[in-house]
Amino acid sequence: MEVINALGRRKSAIARIYVNAGKGAIVINERPLESYFPMGTLQYIVKQPLELTGTSANYDIKVNLDGGGTKGQAEALRLAIARALCKIDNETYRPVLKANGLLTRDPREVERKKPGQPGARKRFQFSKR
Repeated sequence: MEVINALGRRKSAIARIYVNAGKGAIVINERPLESYFPMGTLQYIVKQPLELTGTSANYDIKVNLDGGGTKGQAEALRLAIARALCKIDNETYRPVLKANGLLTRDPREVERKKPGQPGARKRFQFSKR
């Protein structure tokens, strides 16, 4: 099996991954998954596509993660892994991943701050007199 690459985005986080046959190691920015994402919930988010398709121990994944916060990075990585699995075997993995909503890119972004206001939606207190 040749190396498969995929891209995942969420908010301002970008995950570029390279998948090849292996024993299930996930290396993110030269660090193992457990040290990069110490929280169990974030590890669960990252491993979701692999658990659903039953391929946790079949592929080694090398990841370059950039931008955003920890939650955005984890969800960007989840999307990238799901897309890579579809490239590997579309007929088998796509229906399972699609049914669980893992192939949809979440389009929500932070709204920009407007001039003359403290935030995007917040306004300064109105004084009638």
